[in-house]
Amino acid sequence: MDLLHCNKFYHPEIGGIEQVVRATAEGMARRGHANRVLVAVPRGRGASERVGGVPVTRTASLGVAKSVPLSPTYPPHLGRASRSADVVHHHLPNPLSVVSQLATPSTDAAVVATYHSDIVRQRGALRLYRPLLHRFLDALDHVFVTSPPLLERSAHLAPYREKASVVPLSIDLDDYGRRVPAVELPGRADRPTLLFVGRLNYYKGVEYLLDAMPALDADLLVAGSGERRRELEARADRLGVDDRVFFLGRVGEDRLHACYDRADVFVLPSVEPSEAFGIVQLEAMAYGTPVVNTDLPTGVPWVSRDGDTGVTVPPRDADALATAIDALLADAGRRRTYGQRARERVERRFGRERMLDTLEAAYRALVDEGSDAVAAAVDDARTST
Repeated sequence: MDLLHCNKFYHPEIGGIEQVVRATAEGMARRGHANRVLVAVPRGRGASERVGGVPVTRTASLGVAKSVPLSPTYPPHLGRASRSADVVHHHLPNPLSVVSQLATPSTDAAVVATYHSDIVRQRGALRLYRPLLHRFLDALDHVFVTSPPLLERSAHLAPYREKASVVPLSIDLDDYGRRVPAVELPGRADRPTLLFVGRLNYYKGVEYLLDAMPALDADLLVAGSGERRRELEARADRLGVDDRVFFLGRVGEDRLHACYDRADVFVLPSVEPSEAFGIVQLEAMAYGTPVVNTDLPTGVPWVSRDGDTGVTVPPRDADALATAIDALLADAGRRRTYGQRARERVERRFGRERMLDTLEAAYRALVDEGSDAVAAAVDDARTST
């Protein structure tokens, strides 16, 4: 099949959706399908190149406004690329993709989208964007959603549930869980280690994790960078925990794996539904590490389940974070049990090949049988993998 994957950005730009698009495109290429990727650059001139063996077109952009690249050449590129594609696969939220697809002349290509999350922060712009989004969703052949809670709770998806299927995100199990020797990390060997991985932005809730630290006898590794780093470093200093909180910035692959290997508890303290899934939870769980997450109305508490693979607490509650983390640190047996179940859950539900099998079956059903066959193909692939 000829597959066209459409998103805002692509590797080496960092982001959970960018990671998913790359994994899908490279995975389908390994399976013998023709793959192309259409994205924009954050700012500047466009370019065409091959990344990991996949042709990538990056359209020119005037910059980014409200998280959307301003790329006037994206729609004509999409129109041309769609003419030879069997399937066009968009990833939302991405108003650029939505507007461009609506402006693209009709082709024989099937058009699908993975709905990763609702738009949460840009509520004013959403009032203008909502009618376009629903026109786009109306026209899609099928919608993939990353978790059951997102499908059940998103008001935008409610009219389209009959043509939607859950296809969870994934990680490469051959990569995560491996040991990385001889990588030095800060902190004391006689204290337990907590780990956070992610961008330091408005919805990650790292400030609440820092507020919990005075009550905990542990070190905290913060892997990731972002616009809030200096503010969070200053907060750690004011709380008197800067000698136990280590901001590592953007880390390379080996150092990231070393962080997961070292961690006793992984913490995802997100506070907004913009955190729709939390792939980093899967990465930690693959190392047999229990997770403390927050009870968001998204896939976050579905990925790591309270009382099974970790503990779920209310968002924006530093005391609840501290209590949950402290209880896990005090009970090595419970940590081991949760960690074993976490690894088993990833292996059972979130392996990379399982996701690729499911998407490939969906694409094939679209091309060979039409949109009405997709839901059954997804169900069959999910139960047979």
